[in-house]
Amino acid sequence: MNLLPKWLLFFCAVICFKLSANTPYEIPRSNVLELTEPSTKRVYSIYIQLPTSYTKKPDKTYPVIYVTDAPYTFPIVAGATRFPMNSGKMQQAIIVAIGYEKGSVGSNSRIRDYTPTFAKDWKKQTGNAKGHAEFLQSTVFPFIEKNYRASNLQRTYIGNSLGGLFGATILLLTPDLFSNYIIGSPSVWFDNNALLALKAHKPKLPIKVYISVGAKETPAFGEGQNMVEGAAQLVQKINALKSDNIELKSVDIEGASHATAFPTTAIQGLDWVLGKAKNNTIK
Repeated sequence: MNLLPKWLLFFCAVICFKLSANTPYEIPRSNVLELTEPSTKRVYSIYIQLPTSYTKKPDKTYPVIYVTDAPYTFPIVAGATRFPMNSGKMQQAIIVAIGYEKGSVGSNSRIRDYTPTFAKDWKKQTGNAKGHAEFLQSTVFPFIEKNYRASNLQRTYIGNSLGGLFGATILLLTPDLFSNYIIGSPSVWFDNNALLALKAHKPKLPIKVYISVGAKETPAFGEGQNMVEGAAQLVQKINALKSDNIELKSVDIEGASHATAFPTTAIQGLDWVLGKAKNNTIK
């Protein structure tokens, strides 16, 4: 048997290492596309991941998890749900993450689209939450439900920080837009707690609301705002509706700060709303 020279083995090993080191990782069964908001012509990136059973079960309709702040949240939610969904502990679902306006600089897009009111003391544009919610309802939902086997009855919202504020705004103004809300560290403080002054509406259908905040999201631990107090005030406003259609759960995450709370919020919230032990899978 002829053996390869050592120099050739070393050369092959180096080449293989370079090839693997330069190969980018891709989230399985995912793609990114762009949708245009008709009224403004703004273009948004939409990240989509299909569940593992999607091609094997052509007659199955899936719940949809809609997530804001796509560049940050999409890999977290896709990664965190992989084991529970694939092991049968959680309903398999389509994940749809909405990004920012194409060409927007820095945080301009999210500050404009996730805030409910025009704040005079902010240099950046604010107050387009209602408009952005309309974009979801009139453009994103129809596209997803036309092109994928996506349920229009089981939609779960996930948002954190300003995304949590945006979710809370939708919850209070048009609660039936989603069947589940996972609201992480909501920026209730924005524009002098303007969220709390909104006229809240009771949902006509049963919804589940999960509100989570890091226990260290207070000025005492170096945060600029008291997010723990804000979350508690939001819980009080929801409870004041006295709606039998709202199932509410509120959680303080021990040891978590504003920078670290979201991954726990996302997976624990999804376990509560889509966990197999508590819900029936859509057939």
